[in-house]
Amino acid sequence: MRAVLIWGALGAALLVPLWVAATSPLLAWREPIYIIAGLAGVIGLALMALQPLLAAGLLPGLPAPKGRRVHLWIGLAIVTAVILHVAGLWITSPPDVIDALTFRSPTPFAIWGVMAMWAVFAAALLASLRRKLRLPPRIWRRAHTALALVIVGGTSAHALLIEGTMGTVSKTALCLLVVLATLKVIHDLRIWTRRRA
Repeated sequence: MRAVLIWGALGAALLVPLWVAATSPLLAWREPIYIIAGLAGVIGLALMALQPLLAAGLLPGLPAPKGRRVHLWIGLAIVTAVILHVAGLWITSPPDVIDALTFRSPTPFAIWGVMAMWAVFAAALLASLRRKLRLPPRIWRRAHTALALVIVGGTSAHALLIEGTMGTVSKTALCLLVVLATLKVIHDLRIWTRRRA
């Protein structure tokens, strides 16, 4: 029963913001590619809430080893969501994307989004090169965690500064979930490292 409640609450926390965004009246006159790009961003943010919970084995039925394998696949899904988000916005408005990528955008949310995007790509690259780089586990974990903090902070700032389809309450709740889940797991891992030392 506990597992059902946890998965149900988590599912609602992730799906409600997506539903709010998908049914927003602000999408009424938008092109399909713009809608897909926007929803890809929302999906990417929602998936970020799962990542720390999977890595730490905190989800029912997914202990740490299995959770980390799913964490890898969710990471690839986030990279895909980011690419769809940016590519769709590029198709609908190349000048805005160029300004954002070159850090010349007058809108602060674009700067936060671009920082988070590069951190997503760096985290994915670091994960794919983990064996080749032969980094000690502690160094690798610290680097990956630092990138995760940039991703979570940048993405949350990006989402919260945009007045758009997600709705203030749903996006605030989702960003809060992502931030709190990430901080909880980082805190737990630090305690675990101290105990081992």
